[in-house]
Formats: sequence, C-alpha cells, structure tokens
Amino acid sequence: MKIIFSLVISSFFFFGSPVSVSEELSPELEQRFARLALDCIQKEFPNKISRTTDNADAIGRPKEIFPTFYGCFDWHSAVHGHWLLVRLLHVGDQNADWRDEALEILDQNFNEQNLAGEVANFSRPARGSWERPYGLAWYLQLTTELRQWRHPKAQEWLNRLKPLETDIAASLKEWMPNLAYPIRLGTHNQSAFAFGLMLDWAREVGDAEMEKLIVEKSLAFHQNDVDCPIEYEPSGEDFLSPCLMEADLMRRILNKQDFATWLSAFLPGIPNDGSSNWLEPGIVKDASDGKLVHLDGVNSSRAWNLYNLARALPKDDKRKAALNSAADVHAKTGVAAVSDEHYSGSHWLASFATYLISDRGWAK
Repeated sequence: MKIIFSLVISSFFFFGSPVSVSEELSPELEQRFARLALDCIQKEFPNKISRTTDNADAIGRPKEIFPTFYGCFDWHSAVHGHWLLVRLLHVGDQNADWRDEALEILDQNFNEQNLAGEVANFSRPARGSWERPYGLAWYLQLTTELRQWRHPKAQEWLNRLKPLETDIAASLKEWMPNLAYPIRLGTHNQSAFAFGLMLDWAREVGDAEMEKLIVEKSLAFHQNDVDCPIEYEPSGEDFLSPCLMEADLMRRILNKQDFATWLSAFLPGIPNDGSSNWLEPGIVKDASDGKLVHLDGVNSSRAWNLYNLARALPKDDKRKAALNSAADVHAKTGVAAVSDEHYSGSHWLASFATYLISDRGWAK
C-alpha cells in the first residue's frame, strides 16, 4: 500500500532561529517512519553486500558479517535506520505505542557481542574504502544522537558503540589529509554531505583535531568555488545535491556575512522575488528501481539544504524567501514519496524524511 502524506505548513522555533517547514513531526508520521525502520533493521534479505574480501572464507551471509547492521538492504541504510529510531525516541511523542518495540529491538541489536563483530569487520586489512565516507559519517551521526538524548539506554548503547566510533574517527582522520580533491557526486561518495555530519559529530564530542581537518579541507576545496551549475542537477540517480550540499557545508563554517558573500558567487541565480520555480523537484518514473528512486531522496535532502541556507543568511537578505519557497515544494514532494510499496525506497527514504522534518540538519 502506498502511503501519501497530507502536508500542513507550520512554523516553529529551533535553537532560537525561526524556520518554516512543510510538515510537523506528527504522531502519525512518527508511527509511519518508525514502522518502516522497525520492519527493515532486522530484515536480512534482500541484501546488497559490498565489501572486498581476501578469501572465500570471508564471504558469508549478512547477519554473520554485520551482526548489528545487517538489515535494510545494505550497511549504511541499516545504520541510519537505527539512527531514525533513536532520533524519534529522542524528539518524538514520548507516549507513542511503537516506543517499547523500538527500545527492545535496539537493545537486541546494540549488544556487546554484535558490536564486537562490527569492530572485527571494520578492522579487516581488506576493508579499504568500505563505506567511506557515507556510511561512516552516518555512524557518527548515530553516536551524536545518542550523546544528545538524555536517556539511560542512550548512554548504555553509546558505550557499546564507542569502540567502533573510535576506529571510524581514526580512519577518517587518516583519509582526509590524503583527499586531494572534493568528491562532487550526488550519491554516497560525496564529500560535502559526509563532512557536514562529521563536523557536527566533532563539535558534539569536542574533537578539535577532526574539526580542524574538516574546516581546513572544506575551505581549501570550496572557498573559491563560483557559479555552481545547479541547472545541471539533478543527475538521474542523485539523492544529494552537489551544489546545495556544498553550500550547506559552508554555512556551518563561515559567519553570516561571509557566507552571504560566498553564496552570491557560488549560486548567483537565487532569485529575490520569493518564487519557488527556480528549482524544480526531481521526478521518479519508476519507484521500484533502486537507482531511480534516489530522486525521491534528493527532494528531501534539497529541502533541508534550502531551509538551512535561508536561516544562515542575514535577516534582511532578499534571497531567503525564494530559498524557503523552493524548500517547501521539495519537502512536500519528498515526504509524500515515503512509501512502503517498494523496498527499493522503503528501506531508507524515511531516514531522509526524518532528518528533514525533525530539523536535524540545523547545526552551527
């Protein structure tokens, strides 16, 4: 059954900054998003195992290789499926009837033996660039959420997740100095999206080394970028906007005035008239196709980018209205596409919609 959501324009305040988004995090949406995650994080098949192995003995079934993150079709989707549940437990309806089930399943998956297996997988010599940077950045987002949720289980689970967090952070610190160029894709390997999640984590845990690496690398890559060709977007399989995600990274680093000046050179075509049609949502013609359905995700991720850019600009900046207008259209389109009809989308799209609606991406 396909789920279509009716959207209501609402306004609220978050960290003292006014933001207009195209949907409230209602109990109904929480239930639907949580259900999609609950139905996939312990669903082993279908599964896409993507890793390099040294020998045939290292090839096994997903649950043996990834004892915690074996569900939701692939490792990174399992990670942000777990994040989705933690996020909704953190900020959602404290009386929701799905909460006990979520707590029980997370407790099962986040046990010490399972996570020791995840550490063992990550320590393999043949690991190489596995899940870098997308899946690794989402893992840091998961531990960031646990740190911010004041609940006894959050601290207990975080303590179990920390060994892999430590290994992941160390591997990213080794990788970044060797990254000679930004990765300007609209899919998993994109560097701007991962840098944003990694920077939020570094600031939460107080990792000055990681923050310095990300800030310096981001400025080296992007400070002089101009005329980003957003009219060429989206590509046919994008779920991240190369232009908007880069801008969303830079607003985390620059002050308001410097960011406003940088954005004028980077995206000079943002209108001053409050219109929304300067950026049309992506179109999905076959939601059962795992690559084509990525465009349902690009609409949600573009929406949070656009809202964040508007908030990061000075109060009197005339571009804010057009950014918010385009964000509203993309948010409506992206959230309405979250469906249980095809597993190609249902195993991950609710994470993007939750990140959008719960305003998770706003961090400075």
